[in-house]
Amino acid sequence: MTIKITIIGMGQVGTSIGLALGSQKDAFLRVGNDKDIKVANRAKELGALDRVEFNLPKAVAEAAIVILAIPLDQIHETLQFIAPDLKEEAIVMDTAPVKASILPWVGELLPPHRHYIGLVPVVNPAYLDLCTTGVEAARTDLFKNGLFAVLTPSDVPSEAIKLATDFASLLGASHLYIDQLELDSMMAETHILPQLLSAALLNATIDRPGWYDARKLTGRPYAQVSSAIETSAETGSLVSQAMAAQASLVSNLDNLINTLSEMRDHLAAGEAEKLHQELDKARVNREKWLKERRLGSWISAENLPNMELPTAGQEFKRMFTFGSGRKPKQPK
Repeated sequence: MTIKITIIGMGQVGTSIGLALGSQKDAFLRVGNDKDIKVANRAKELGALDRVEFNLPKAVAEAAIVILAIPLDQIHETLQFIAPDLKEEAIVMDTAPVKASILPWVGELLPPHRHYIGLVPVVNPAYLDLCTTGVEAARTDLFKNGLFAVLTPSDVPSEAIKLATDFASLLGASHLYIDQLELDSMMAETHILPQLLSAALLNATIDRPGWYDARKLTGRPYAQVSSAIETSAETGSLVSQAMAAQASLVSNLDNLINTLSEMRDHLAAGEAEKLHQELDKARVNREKWLKERRLGSWISAENLPNMELPTAGQEFKRMFTFGSGRKPKQPK
């Protein structure tokens, strides 16, 4: 049995998913779609797809899983367009960083017996410094030793949830169940806030007095901090994320402003020792986080479940039997 998986959006995440599934070509038919046909064709050239389908209804027809690896501000329109052609028991999963606005769209647009599960991919720690986006930034092991945060609405069958976690395992990642409020709050702090800080630095320095000469002296610190804005390929997507996580993000910004204000006060008062303490604290905290992130050592090793990657054949049939229902015929 060959399982059809449709990936909509062939950027870094979508193409990396296709590449990771490439070792199981006998088990999956990987169909891809992108608003830019050249990008979709490039993903196929890289080996991430078996077929490119420019027509969205045809792309999702008979798919057991549909992955929406597209910006948040494109998800409503895409759901609206593909909903009539999703077969029974098809599972729609998205990779947007925040989910507050998606859940109402799903309730509004998905027909009965079509299921939604939200995913947030956390990449392989080996690629933490990879700031580029797009199809050329895709990697076969982008999710290996990473994590998928899994959001499951209350009405999703347990079989569909199991399929989603098996899917994460297939990509080499573990999974973490999480509710929408907690997820969006965390993503506001760790994903959106750094990009806004990056934008603030750029807007506070570029074209300000002295910038004409100062730009010639910009080096690694400036490049590293300012690069975070590139995490979102499109400004509209970042704005949509920020507005969806508005309450949490405002609180995060308040904390950031207060911290910067304290540093400013230490500097203005000539309190070198207090500034030294703040910087040392930041350095130690970063080293601790980075070590944990690279090792994935969030819990003790004895509490970690045994995670074996699925193999082809009967195992895939077991995993994806749930999504084998067919789209009912429409009354004439």
